[in-house]
Amino acid sequence: MRTKSLKKNKINVITLGCSKNTYDSEVLMGQLKANGKDVAHETEGNIVVINTCGFIDNAKEESVNTILEYVDKKEQGLVDKVFVTGCLSERYRPDLEKEIPNVDQYFGTTELPLLLKALGADYKHELLGERLTTTPKNYAYLKIAEGCDRPCSFCAIPLMRGKHVSQPIEKLVNEAKGLAKKGVKELILIAQDLTYYGLDLYKKRNLAELLENLAKVEGIEWIRLHYAFPSGFPMDVLDLMKREPKICNYIDIPLQHISDAILKSMKRGTTKEKTTKLLQEFRARVPGMAIRTTLIVGYPGETQKDFEILRDWVQEMKFERLGCFTYSHEENTGAFALIDDVPQEVKQARAAEIMDLQSQISWDLNQEKVGQTFKCVIDRKEGQYFIGRTEFDSPDVDNEVLVDASKYYLKTGDFVNLKIIDATEFDLYAEPV
Repeated sequence: MRTKSLKKNKINVITLGCSKNTYDSEVLMGQLKANGKDVAHETEGNIVVINTCGFIDNAKEESVNTILEYVDKKEQGLVDKVFVTGCLSERYRPDLEKEIPNVDQYFGTTELPLLLKALGADYKHELLGERLTTTPKNYAYLKIAEGCDRPCSFCAIPLMRGKHVSQPIEKLVNEAKGLAKKGVKELILIAQDLTYYGLDLYKKRNLAELLENLAKVEGIEWIRLHYAFPSGFPMDVLDLMKREPKICNYIDIPLQHISDAILKSMKRGTTKEKTTKLLQEFRARVPGMAIRTTLIVGYPGETQKDFEILRDWVQEMKFERLGCFTYSHEENTGAFALIDDVPQEVKQARAAEIMDLQSQISWDLNQEKVGQTFKCVIDRKEGQYFIGRTEFDSPDVDNEVLVDASKYYLKTGDFVNLKIIDATEFDLYAEPV
């Protein structure tokens, strides 16, 4: 029998899934710290909070496996309590409670005050924008909106995150000022849909005004845009991007597909012609900008011809950055009524073909950078290299710039000018100038 321990509780927060979950974990940790709690991120603790992802099959599987791992540790007496929050919990709570009853409690995506209460803490309203960042000190995510109003047939996010809700400009500027005081130099703006920002609050798409205000925050040097929807994109953002040096010439705009038949079934509200025109406009207005996109292959009804349209278009557009996912058949989404008729091995082969093509495009684009000098931020030191990024690269998903640490000393968090001396598909090798 275990004797009652007198040790002080330590709360270990584990984050799965996307940057929006990272942000939510940071807010939770900020609240716990303000309540005098001992809190850590993905290290050790006798109380565990798992912030789950429920987006697609692989993510759900990882979340379930992590819950099972910690429930097992609880049974072995290695941890005392296990709490589960986030998207998987929001979407499948009744099933999870039945299948994994040994979790102490499950919480949805909007139940932070209840989760805090279960952890013996109070929700502090005055802490708006305060959080314990888990990223390297030079960059942080800034979540400008929650939820999504788009009807995309393949996507379960509105089921887990609800309707689109923009955060007011003043609140976001205050949060940015707080982050800058802590040494953050790069803000990565995230939302399910940046394009929609402000429509609910200001009755107009207001991303450009938000960006102008954030650019005035002292200490912030880079502002990066993640996850913009293609239809209805506020074009005044491009003029600002060209004019304002703090806004990175970079945009993450998930396009999902390009065959008109698939776009229509996906309910994307756009066409191949409109999308191509939009991207041409991006490149014309902001020469040299890096465009990142994500694609889905194997959507129900995707024929070989649909796939070839997509593949040829990727070849033509030459995206600077691209990721490709295989379609995941998600219950309660619009596409769930369709037959998931593309075999898994065909989905995998199509994704591999797109990524092979992209690695060749990336190789060619990187070779053009050899001999050029770029302003880079140094994120960390790993092994024998200092690792940095250009303004055309986001952390964790894009290219990195490697500098030989045996020859040069660089300080993490600093901006330095680096000359590219060599390049592979996804890495650039450089030396300071």
